[in-house]
Amino acid sequence: MGRIIGIDLGTTNSCVAVMEGTDPVVIHNQEGGRTTPSMVAFSEGGDVLVGAPAKRQAVTNPRRTVHSAKRLIGRKSGSAEVDRLKQTMPYEIAVAQNGDAWIRVGDRTFAPEEVSAHVLEKMRTVAEDYLGEAVSEAIVTVPAYFDDVQRQATKDAGLLAGLTVRSILNEPTAAALAYGLHQDKDGVYAVFDLGGGTFDISILRAQAGVFEVLATNGDTTLGGDDFDQMLVHKLVAEFMAAEALDLTGDPVALQRLRDAAERAKHELSSALNTDINLPFVAVGAAGPKHLIREVSRSELELLVAPLLARLEAPCRRALSDARLTEADITSVVLVGGMTRMPAVQAKVEEIFKRKPSRGVNPDEIVAMGAAIQSGMMDGDGAMAEMVLLDVTPHALGIRAAGGRFAPVIPAQTTIPTRETKVFATTEDNQELVTLEVYQGSAPEVKDNRHLGTFTLGDLPRGPRGSLRVEVAFTVDADGIVSVDAKELTTGKATSIRIDGASGLSKNQIDEMSQKRTGQFPKLIRR
Repeated sequence: MGRIIGIDLGTTNSCVAVMEGTDPVVIHNQEGGRTTPSMVAFSEGGDVLVGAPAKRQAVTNPRRTVHSAKRLIGRKSGSAEVDRLKQTMPYEIAVAQNGDAWIRVGDRTFAPEEVSAHVLEKMRTVAEDYLGEAVSEAIVTVPAYFDDVQRQATKDAGLLAGLTVRSILNEPTAAALAYGLHQDKDGVYAVFDLGGGTFDISILRAQAGVFEVLATNGDTTLGGDDFDQMLVHKLVAEFMAAEALDLTGDPVALQRLRDAAERAKHELSSALNTDINLPFVAVGAAGPKHLIREVSRSELELLVAPLLARLEAPCRRALSDARLTEADITSVVLVGGMTRMPAVQAKVEEIFKRKPSRGVNPDEIVAMGAAIQSGMMDGDGAMAEMVLLDVTPHALGIRAAGGRFAPVIPAQTTIPTRETKVFATTEDNQELVTLEVYQGSAPEVKDNRHLGTFTLGDLPRGPRGSLRVEVAFTVDADGIVSVDAKELTTGKATSIRIDGASGLSKNQIDEMSQKRTGQFPKLIRR
């Protein structure tokens, strides 16, 4: 068996780490960086650029450069989040046959899993260059609030990248592992994780090497991209008012604006003012037009105030679910690049009534935690004595009469877990029982995630109510759902057909793997 690496597959940047003895080590990429931009560019000649090379040419090739693919993974094209992203992304978001959101580049379409696979494959080669040996297994992190479809899609991306994903680890849990190992003291941690595309809050208790997640909550539609976009919208509106030119129809101008907004946001974390200077951003009747403007920290904070306000409710719910108050929290750990923003840190202090800890690198701590998890799985030394108990963030249940959601496994249940529910036939001579399975916490199924339709077939005929079917719902340690069933009267196991609502089929994965095998020789990793 080779080494197991830990990968933080981020919306904006990704990071890879490995255990060296009892310490997690972040690995530098081939460009010398400790993190890698989660960007993939497809040239017209068929070459694939990943990471920094893709980012360098994003302005000149915006329609063929994909970023933030993580925000699309496992999402339907008609969802509110995807509709919003269609208005902001320079590349085209297409509709797959099953309604999933895919990405169109030229005359080809790519599943978000395919794009993420290129980033994971880059992380694999970074690790292989460092270790001097082939790598085939990884721990990959995901936002704690990812649902079953998004988790399975992440595992599929790993498979396309030539990796066996040994475990899907929640990002806040990974950060708590790394922080707890670094601090080497017991306590109750609030892990506040605000990255490029998602927000998670998890409450964990560390005691005698046992890391127990008490509750988790979050918002998978809130991240650093949204903060950037608020500034972009303002700049576009001002330019339209001043010059009567709409920049939203120009992908190159939009990408330049997005890059400038991101740089301004970063600079305003340490400075009170910064300049946005975009010469020749458009051409009007009178000639070239330039966008030159000063932005202050206070102006940006006022602009993103609605986003900052959205951070509080998930934190309150997590504390309530954990049956704790702010006073019970030992330390607040900041994770994700957006937590460098002073206004975010001030919001954290307002919520938890204490200053957050700044003793760790928010960009690297998740990958380090994933590496620690690999050490726990390998059972080496002190790592073997550590125990991790996570929870499922969403309830798992079925569609009941009137479109109501009937939970079978409640949210915040420690995983892995298994619960059973017995169903009886409602008609004479009924041969099939069909169940619609959902994941979420809303009272109505229409507001939850449809995981699939499960058909239990080949039932023996009989009067209604005479046959009972026991259905077992399982959530494994990765938070991935499975269902099996048996007919109780005869003890016969029933066949289950799963009609998945989203995600890639096995045939699609096989086909994509074959295509990618042909692409790898043209993959540019400079």
